[in-house]
Amino acid sequence: MSCCCPHARSASRIFSFFARRYRRRFEKKGFEPSQKQLMAGLSEAGFAGKTLLEIGSGVGHLHQTLLEQGAGSAVGVDLAPRMIDEARRWARERQLESRVTYLEGDFINLADALEPADITVLDKVVCCYPDAEGLVKQSLRKTKGVYALTYPRNRWYVWLGGQAQALIMALIRSDFRAYVHDPEQVERWISAAGFRKVYQATTVIWLTQVYTKV
Repeated sequence: MSCCCPHARSASRIFSFFARRYRRRFEKKGFEPSQKQLMAGLSEAGFAGKTLLEIGSGVGHLHQTLLEQGAGSAVGVDLAPRMIDEARRWARERQLESRVTYLEGDFINLADALEPADITVLDKVVCCYPDAEGLVKQSLRKTKGVYALTYPRNRWYVWLGGQAQALIMALIRSDFRAYVHDPEQVERWISAAGFRKVYQATTVIWLTQVYTKV
């Protein structure tokens, strides 16, 4: 099942609106705490010379940094056209254009055309997708070695924040919603695909995990 069209269109508009701000934030402040944890987990798993697939790649700062630090090549997939525009512009500025490919659209719809990657990264993407099971299982099929993701913790205040955001989205007549999927269920999907957890860290809101294929 692919992400429902109204939700996907709304997500595309919202994230396109914030694309320039996301880039400026990273240029000014660098990685968020959860992204630092993600980088630490990927460093432990090893990414030198590896191919990357980042789903929900945004303005590109995560996979482009991995490329600068030794990864081989990357494919970035994102729903938001302005996110893709910013990522391409940034790749040119960082002289990474020849090592990265960008695709605009819903990953589920694009998956069949994608080659499997050594490492798949989903940074704050599972929470933006109503069909978490479809997203996780399809992305696992495209992963040859390392699967890394950051998604919300199962805490009461995270659920409350999600409900508040849903109310705001409803008031502005947007179909986009954030989701708090059960981490235990997500872990079962990943383990059932033959992956073993090798790294975990948390912030107040985010759970970061890295798995390797057994």
